[in-house]
Amino acid sequence: MANYYYLVASLPDVHLDDGKLSYTVETFKEEVYPSLSETDRKLIDLLYLKYDNENLLKLLKDKEAVINMRGNYTAEELTTLIHAVKEGDAISNLPAYLALFLSEYFQDGSDLALPENLLAQYYYDYAMQSNNDFVAAWFEFNLNTNNVLAALMARKYKLDVAPNVVGQTEICDAIRTSTTRDFGLSGELIYFDDLVRIGETVEMVEKEKKIDALKWNWLEDESFFNYFTIEKLFVFLLKLEMVERWISLDKETGNQLFRKLIGSLKEDVQIPAEFR
Repeated sequence: MANYYYLVASLPDVHLDDGKLSYTVETFKEEVYPSLSETDRKLIDLLYLKYDNENLLKLLKDKEAVINMRGNYTAEELTTLIHAVKEGDAISNLPAYLALFLSEYFQDGSDLALPENLLAQYYYDYAMQSNNDFVAAWFEFNLNTNNVLAALMARKYKLDVAPNVVGQTEICDAIRTSTTRDFGLSGELIYFDDLVRIGETVEMVEKEKKIDALKWNWLEDESFFNYFTIEKLFVFLLKLEMVERWISLDKETGNQLFRKLIGSLKEDVQIPAEFR
């Protein structure tokens, strides 16, 4: 396993400039990403694939759509994949789940009610197969969190739960089919009660803050013993994304999260006793 102590330690003492980050996700991709091993770059690619998913859906609706440049693939690469699958030609070397989704998309056409849910399902299936236990667990945590919150919302408004649940795991099936208050998951998901409290929050911005706080705490707890590995950089990137989003929505909240992120990063680069 690669040790990235000096890479983590060399990250700049980032500061806010007029409410904007001087160190961004783009900076990470330009400065840190090239220094990673090929195996570890693939782990970071899993995070950026969510932008490729978004871009693929855009291009299916409008081949001239402006795509999010944070994705791993260009508009040309995604468009080529779309045409290849549609014409039954040889598939490119892009992740297989994208072609799998497109095959079903073109086969079912207008009968595919929620293509974004199907694509999300294939994406999570793909990411949770990662050989990195921490990364796989992160995606499983997100899948469970999103599904529980979606199911609670559906119940609140007397809607059918099943169409709002993504994935084919045992927990997904329990959420989709259970009629009990806790979906039978209280003993399975230690954060279930937190999700119930979040689901009861009415104000949307406050709800989003609580969701991100839950994710932030999960990242800190689960990466506690990861010091200078790819997991620490993975966590840093995820937190940086959260801070960027909150600075754009709520400057004060973003500032506070950012200070916390940098403070924890500085603590992380102190060499633990076992490394001395």
